[in-house]
Amino acid sequence: MKIAKNDRILFVGDSITDSNRNYEALPAHWSSWGDGYVQIINSYTTAFYPELELMVINQGVSGNRVRDLAARWQKDVLSLAPDWVGIMIGVNDVCRHFDGVFYQEDQVSPQEFQETLSQLVSQTMTKAKGVFLLSAFLLTEDKNEPMRKKLALYNQVTAAVAADTGAIYVDVQKEMDRYMAVQSGYYLSIDRVHPSLAGHLLIAKAWLAAAGLGGAL
Repeated sequence: MKIAKNDRILFVGDSITDSNRNYEALPAHWSSWGDGYVQIINSYTTAFYPELELMVINQGVSGNRVRDLAARWQKDVLSLAPDWVGIMIGVNDVCRHFDGVFYQEDQVSPQEFQETLSQLVSQTMTKAKGVFLLSAFLLTEDKNEPMRKKLALYNQVTAAVAADTGAIYVDVQKEMDRYMAVQSGYYLSIDRVHPSLAGHLLIAKAWLAAAGLGGAL
């Protein structure tokens, strides 16, 4: 088990992490976790590992790309002194290459994505016990679909950053693909990006296994 008693675990990312959390709530207080995978992880660890007395914090912000994380990293992440940081980012960095073309939005290139993510992880690793890098995902079975192919490229970047920095890579797309091998991705998301409760449960399962806390599943 990687997680120890009284560890403070912070998750940061985009709308998938945010998942309707209450921005006015204090960290780790009621309604602060949202209704997605962070809430599931908090409920799971509270129920099955009460002796650990873990503090779970949700710092997801809907619409974020990696450059948005960098702009708020000190205030929203490092200032809370987490022991572990889980980062799930990339789907907006990819999707806006497709849905932002007509308003000529400045896109995040793979190079910018890698440089920024690497800086955030390296900076955090000097202060925390460790970092989990959760892959982005797209809930379509067609691996040749253009957006899915581009997402795979950015996920390769995320995996490379994990390897270079010593972060723990969590392949969420692989977990989703395992499900879609037997059932339609429609059951996990109606828009291919924002998960249903079942989809969030799969994200939580992947992180819990990587953290050594999946024994009760």
